[in-house]
Amino acid sequence: MSLSVAQPALLVLADGTVYQGFSFGASGTTIGEVVFNTGMTGYQEVLTDPSYRGQIVTFTYPELGNTGVNPDDDESAVPHVRGVIARNVCDRPSNWRSTQSLSDYLKQHNVIGIYGIDTRSLTRRIRSTGAMNGAISTEILDPSELLERVQDAPGMAGLNLVKEVTTTDTYEWSEVTAADWEFSPTAQLGKDVFTVVALDFGIKRNILRRLASYGCRVVVVPSDTSPEEILKHNPDGIFLSNGPGDPAANLDGIATTKALLASQKPVFGICMGHQILGLSLGAETFKLKFGHRGLNQPAGLSDRIEITSQNHGFALSAESLPDATIEVTHLNLNDRTIAGLRHKTLPMFSVQYHPEASPGPHDADYLFEQFVTAMREHRER
Repeated sequence: MSLSVAQPALLVLADGTVYQGFSFGASGTTIGEVVFNTGMTGYQEVLTDPSYRGQIVTFTYPELGNTGVNPDDDESAVPHVRGVIARNVCDRPSNWRSTQSLSDYLKQHNVIGIYGIDTRSLTRRIRSTGAMNGAISTEILDPSELLERVQDAPGMAGLNLVKEVTTTDTYEWSEVTAADWEFSPTAQLGKDVFTVVALDFGIKRNILRRLASYGCRVVVVPSDTSPEEILKHNPDGIFLSNGPGDPAANLDGIATTKALLASQKPVFGICMGHQILGLSLGAETFKLKFGHRGLNQPAGLSDRIEITSQNHGFALSAESLPDATIEVTHLNLNDRTIAGLRHKTLPMFSVQYHPEASPGPHDADYLFEQFVTAMREHRER
């Protein structure tokens, strides 16, 4: 992209730090929590992951847009990020799957981006100071005026953003894989079909594809669906999805999950679903300093280590876990926060990472098989 014709843009953080750059994507002003993602690929998955709702994402990889954008890599119908920060942007993608450039895609969906700034400096600041609100603007180029806007915006703690991304209608999902994907194993175990009700806190399409590939009939329901309505589908298992915002503010999800525990049906949670399961069992969550967002986070316990894709800014507090009911199965090996748990007596488990990652590691795909096995055993009891 030619810097000589680019429109100036400004990034201001809540602590007063200012970065001057250039605009790509849409024009205007946007405010959100500034975070960073360390993945070397998969920017379209990040942009369309509903878990990034309310956030401005800094990509640490030095150039964005090389492979363009295509419909098959969308994790949802539209981008959910508030803004995009990049060091450099390629406006002439080279990939046979590409249907448009990243800049045109962001412009089409009214997402504001800034490039030409020192993303290494920005990432180091977030790591040392913590994730904080910030604003990107192409129309307000006075740092003090933009800072006032930022300081008036609410922080991520206490925000329930699930209501902004959950489905409004119940629907069934049957697609096993997107077109032209190399990783598309159909891993159905036996001929049994298990009905899974998925609570949509901001669910990714790849999660639905992996459940379908294991032979599940997947019914996706809004996040505020009552336990009674969920059980009317006669599910073999219940899935708790990923999602944005503060998990402790998702009161509907916590209350529903707590009520469903009495059914003793198998439960599998990913990311926010992991946090919701923990909260429903009596644990507490806390906000991480700068979160875990990338494709190479090590997680495990004892002799088994998995390289995982992660995207979360909150975690379960180890001190709050009720020892009588919860067993920790995985730790994030970078900071020793809880990355997986299971109920000691009931078929319920969850992880703080994304076993469905694509692109990303597939070390943890076995968890879907584990869920199917739990449903089979529960049906045969």
